[in-house]
Amino acid sequence: MRHAYRTALVTGASSGIGESFARLLAGRGTDLVIVARRSDLLDRLARELVERYRVAVEVVAADLTDPLEREEVERRLRADPVELLVNNAGYGAFGSFAELSLDDQLREIDLNVVALVRLTHAALPSMIAKGRGGVLNVASMAGFTPSPGSATYGATKAYVSSFSESLHAEVAGKGVHVTALCPGFTRTDEEAEANLLWLRRADVARAGLDAVSAGRALCVPGAQYKVALPALKLVPRPLLRAAVNRMWQQAADSQSGAG
Repeated sequence: MRHAYRTALVTGASSGIGESFARLLAGRGTDLVIVARRSDLLDRLARELVERYRVAVEVVAADLTDPLEREEVERRLRADPVELLVNNAGYGAFGSFAELSLDDQLREIDLNVVALVRLTHAALPSMIAKGRGGVLNVASMAGFTPSPGSATYGATKAYVSSFSESLHAEVAGKGVHVTALCPGFTRTDEEAEANLLWLRRADVARAGLDAVSAGRALCVPGAQYKVALPALKLVPRPLLRAAVNRMWQQAADSQSGAG
């Protein structure tokens, strides 16, 4: 059974896939709470969505790595529950783990994992009580492979996938759906075309919304990545580590040469 969500909160909504989530949901008649750090971008998006789709849009400017600002969003979810939570906010610090700033990588964990867990914990009880709702957590194909050059990012996305699948099982039969969306390389430009490697952000967002509505635990957008996922599971881990490490070293050498 597919759910048509009447209200939704989307994090990281000011640009990229998060903006696509907001646009698609508004087009489906969903009233929105959009969350990101940049209030100017959120205000511009809210005005456009209200005018075009005649939906209600609430803007919440918040840095989800800041405990006080994050707590405000948690309180908003508890006080005025939504039917769909889209945990999209996230980022990656790329480079050698030993050379990257530790504070930057801890902030990455705060956003990709801690904020996602806290907001899910704030939203889920009311959904279970009402027997209706959905949580869509944006993970990544990076969570299924070793990720040299983005070790912390890959680990956070592996956590999101595992966490989401476990919650999906916990709430089965309660009218609530929890889904992990695991895209591969995705263009952030709204007008960019898809190709053999890259996905369009609107296609990724649409696939995720359709998956959580249909109650699927895992969504891998794009035919190329649907084929790649089972193949990755068949490759012996030592060979997979060697392959991705070679790719990382080539990319690092190329970047060094360009500098």
